[in-house]
Amino acid sequence: MPAKAYSTADVAEMAGIHRDTLLRWLRQGLIQEPARDRHGWRIFTEGHAKNVVQFATSSLPAAVVKETATQYGRTSDLHKLKTIDWDFVNAKTNYLTHGLHPYPAKFIPQIPNALIQELSSVGETVADIFCGSGTTLVEALTLKRNAIGVDANPLACLISAAKTTRIQETDLETLKAYAEKALQLAGSVSLSVPNLFGTEAFTSTAVRPDHKALSFWFEPFIVEELAEILSWCRALPTPSARTVALAAFSSIIVTVSKQDSDTRYVRREKKLSAGDAFRRFGQGLYDATRMVAEFTELVEPRFNCKIHQQNVLGQPDIGSVDLVVCSPPYPNAYSYHLYHMIRMVWLGMNQQRFKHEEIGSHRKYSSKGINGATAKTFRNEMGIIFDWLRKVLKPGKFACFVVGDSTVRGETINNADLISGVAAETGFVEAARIARRLQDTKKAFNPVIGKIKDEQILILQNIGE
Repeated sequence: MPAKAYSTADVAEMAGIHRDTLLRWLRQGLIQEPARDRHGWRIFTEGHAKNVVQFATSSLPAAVVKETATQYGRTSDLHKLKTIDWDFVNAKTNYLTHGLHPYPAKFIPQIPNALIQELSSVGETVADIFCGSGTTLVEALTLKRNAIGVDANPLACLISAAKTTRIQETDLETLKAYAEKALQLAGSVSLSVPNLFGTEAFTSTAVRPDHKALSFWFEPFIVEELAEILSWCRALPTPSARTVALAAFSSIIVTVSKQDSDTRYVRREKKLSAGDAFRRFGQGLYDATRMVAEFTELVEPRFNCKIHQQNVLGQPDIGSVDLVVCSPPYPNAYSYHLYHMIRMVWLGMNQQRFKHEEIGSHRKYSSKGINGATAKTFRNEMGIIFDWLRKVLKPGKFACFVVGDSTVRGETINNADLISGVAAETGFVEAARIARRLQDTKKAFNPVIGKIKDEQILILQNIGE
């Protein structure tokens, strides 16, 4: 009686994994290649099938799992990663929802895209533990992975949620109607006549923040327009529509304020006119609606994204993940709590809490007092993070950190070396390190320190207990 034979699809189903995952394991040498029939199709014996099931369910002894992970280390994938031109000089970076909201110091989507493709499989879960504006999350979903984002910054979580939202057709029509309403009102307001007190005729009865920042950073007529727009956004009937509209609202706040830009926290007068906030919101909401519609059409509903607004130093419960791709805040490079302050004020977010939780902020590291942060501060924080990450990331899986150097108290800190050293103390090994050249227009930092020209893609492997 001939021995029973199984196809690749049969074995994948028996193991409870996606067929693509099994094919990836075979390419990596993690699973022994079976014989093939005369047509070239793989034919698994019952013994082969049992080995795959055993491997997939992690029933191998821990020592064997560790040996397998260390020995093979997905060498074929890591080798392929080293052949990529990581500078991506002419790459388009604002496709889908990536351009929905400005966000300084974000990495380009091609970086997580390549890492996700080579270091994970369809159906697995990819996490960004410093998710920022959600670049990794968007790429994970488009590549048929589930996504998890963590960030202490409430504004970052709003932006990430908007960029990963799948929206219904009825909501799209509602958002388009709001955009048209804003543009029409912009036209009528711009024709209004100033009164004797020098303010524009349009006033809003909507509630606005009771904060001194409004009078310092905004013209009175802009405050009226923003208050009106915010009331529209909050009145939208569904959470997804509200999220997209609030992100579009947030995206225009700095441009209609007296804050110079997202990367320059100084006050300057701008040539703003009545109706400018309505006009910019209308156009911004149109653009956001188009982007989210394209994203919704592309991403399959079976893949989901969960965003945790939590301090990663608190070691949040996010479940287990198959890959981490992130760009941690560089020490002394940027102060998100400061540059995002007026947006947070308008959106009712706790800016002061985030100020104390923010890792790496320039204000924290530029302090001259005895409580000022140092390289040791960053090292200790990363130690807490890796102690948590060792439990969150599955054994044998990878954590990728895209990081550049920092200058702290006049000393250059090689953050890749620092992170790798901390990781080695908590059960990780450095599997690869790839250098890339930054384009001047792609990542902005504290101008006192100067722009960082190069960064490292550090790939660490969790070798387990």
